[in-house]
Amino acid sequence: MHLTLKTLLNHIEPWKGFVYDTSDLTDHGKRAILEIQLRARAGSQGLCGQCQQRAPGYDRQAPRRFQFVPLWGIPTFFIYAPRRLDCHTCGVHVEHLPWALGKRPITKSFAWFLASWAKRLSWQEASRAFKTSWESVYRSVEMAVDWGRSRMDLTGITACGVDEIHWQKGKFLTLVYQINEGVKRLLYIAEERKESSLREFFVWFGQDRSALIEFICSDMWQPYLNVIQRYAPNALNILDRYHIAAKMNQAIDKIRAAETRVIAQGKKGIQTVLTHSRWCLLKPPENLTDLQAINLKDLLASNLKTIRAYLLKQEFQFFWEYHSPAWAEKFLRQWCTKAMR
Repeated sequence: MHLTLKTLLNHIEPWKGFVYDTSDLTDHGKRAILEIQLRARAGSQGLCGQCQQRAPGYDRQAPRRFQFVPLWGIPTFFIYAPRRLDCHTCGVHVEHLPWALGKRPITKSFAWFLASWAKRLSWQEASRAFKTSWESVYRSVEMAVDWGRSRMDLTGITACGVDEIHWQKGKFLTLVYQINEGVKRLLYIAEERKESSLREFFVWFGQDRSALIEFICSDMWQPYLNVIQRYAPNALNILDRYHIAAKMNQAIDKIRAAETRVIAQGKKGIQTVLTHSRWCLLKPPENLTDLQAINLKDLLASNLKTIRAYLLKQEFQFFWEYHSPAWAEKFLRQWCTKAMR
């Protein structure tokens, strides 16, 4: 059985009102490319590029090239001279090309092809592998993301997480996740970690859906807290464990530094105990080296503000083991009473 290229294309990429005419394998520098000529079907009217209604022809533009999915590893291009149509509603406009993405030099099929490979390769590697530009890969991913976001089911979202990642020197991205039980997915990405970054998410998400959010887990970054308070007033803002521990370590280090400066003026013996004690107090006990464990044992025998702060931090670890909210609240109240003395 002899299968022609035209038969194959009509099977996978049939376009109503258009015909695959001829195909040629031509040399283009050091590589061969496959060029496929298209033409309008005889007697058919084109669709207006503005209103998508049929209209008579006006004239024809110069031929344009649209990169298609490589066939057998050969760069493939559609070549077509678009018609301009005299639409009675919109006036003279270029016809709608069902395989094209506006004025971009790639077909829809090739854009989806690039977007799928961009999940496995870097955008630069994808552009080199398939002999196209980085801009084409970027626009293809943008098209796929826009398509997915317009069809995303946003019902039933009651718990969200807000975080940031460092992706370049001095640059961050703001991420918003859905963290409902059994449903974990990325909802939104915005540049920087400013109030405007998170505000963009709530504007996109909508006021009605934002009012249904019951829990938001975030760090203690003040711009995030300001936006959450304004756009999700019904949500309980939960601060994640990592940043609470980080704040405690900052407080202990501040107390240690201040107490060391005071002791440096007189009590030489105690000053020696605090020397090189920073990581003994800040690292988890299970991560201490043998020497740090010995130094910590000596520190615990002294009656210093730094040691009392350290013991309060270690005692707070029991808070994370509670399953009963009532008992957790009772523990937290008692712990705060001791810490505020």
